[in-house]
Amino acid sequence: KDAQKSIPIGTIAAQLTTTFIYFTCVLFFGGTISGFLLRDQFGDSTGDLTVSLLAFPTKWIILIGALLSTVGAGLQTLTGAPRLLQAIANDNLIPFLKIFKKVSPWNSEPTFALILTALLAEVGVLIASLDLVAPILSMFYLMCYMFVNAACTLQSLLKSPSWRPRFRFYHWSTSLLGAILCIVIMFMTSWYYALVALAIALIIYKYIEYRGAEKEWGDGVTGLSMEAALYSLLRLEERPLHTKNWRPQLLVLVRMDGNLIPTHTKLLSFASQLKAGKGLTLVVSILEGDFTEKMAECIAAKQSLKRFSDDNKIHGFIKVIAASSSMDGISYVVQSAGLGGMTHNTVMLSWPGRWRRTNSWKNFIKTVRVATSRELAVLVAKG
Repeated sequence: KDAQKSIPIGTIAAQLTTTFIYFTCVLFFGGTISGFLLRDQFGDSTGDLTVSLLAFPTKWIILIGALLSTVGAGLQTLTGAPRLLQAIANDNLIPFLKIFKKVSPWNSEPTFALILTALLAEVGVLIASLDLVAPILSMFYLMCYMFVNAACTLQSLLKSPSWRPRFRFYHWSTSLLGAILCIVIMFMTSWYYALVALAIALIIYKYIEYRGAEKEWGDGVTGLSMEAALYSLLRLEERPLHTKNWRPQLLVLVRMDGNLIPTHTKLLSFASQLKAGKGLTLVVSILEGDFTEKMAECIAAKQSLKRFSDDNKIHGFIKVIAASSSMDGISYVVQSAGLGGMTHNTVMLSWPGRWRRTNSWKNFIKTVRVATSRELAVLVAKG
């Protein structure tokens, strides 16, 4: 009736019960069977299963029980695994799995997924060696548990609003311990199988990242990046910048024409050569007008400016704002651009064209005055 209460209790009870049974078997076997016989892996010294010799009233209880358990586990896999594969295909996470979306028209069963599952199971049977198959299966089971524990740890540490575990005894350290134990057991079992399994997982992840998943639920890597960026910004804010660490952090002021094309593209090229992809670069353009009326034009101008910045290999941030006048916009940007300690210390702008015939020199002078009032360096490119 209450799944939130019953599932944790049932899971923990099952874990404790199976653990008790396994430890009891170890004690009973150790107390009733000689060490030499226990080390006889294939039962060559007895010609039969050692456990079946201890069964009462007949050894067939163990043999039939093992057969039924194996068949039951196999049937469970053949019914559950195809639907899991179909669910992954329906989410369009891995594009080449789209074929497994298809179901048979008469019983709505995932036919192709069922065939693939049966083939994989048959391969395991044909190998005919449990010592070869068991490490492979163990690797992927352990890797699955590891990623689940790692995801729980990340969600807890990042304090994701969508992650709200209600189990009162949950703590992120238990999830972290579980992930570490899974990694340790993987390499203790077979270090080369562990490396292959991790490599396959990495390849699948990079493939999904490269092709782009049609459904996005967010990922822990993005959350870690945001937390690392926030931590770094706070550290920069707390500590004063030493002169040895000073480098030009550029605020590039770019004018755009009526077609939303930068009027001085060489200014972007000069900024790229000056920075060589290092440090902070902010490329900003001002559009005159009300933002509510200029919003679509600002978006188009930002895309155009982004394209020209990429062509000139500028690694930085692009911003287009609307202001009642270009001078007001420049003043706002010079005062407020950047975030915390990651802000500009140099303003780069172009020399005013046709300044003798127009009033462009007035905005130029005002821009220099605003920059110097904020104690910023000024770079003026001409030509």
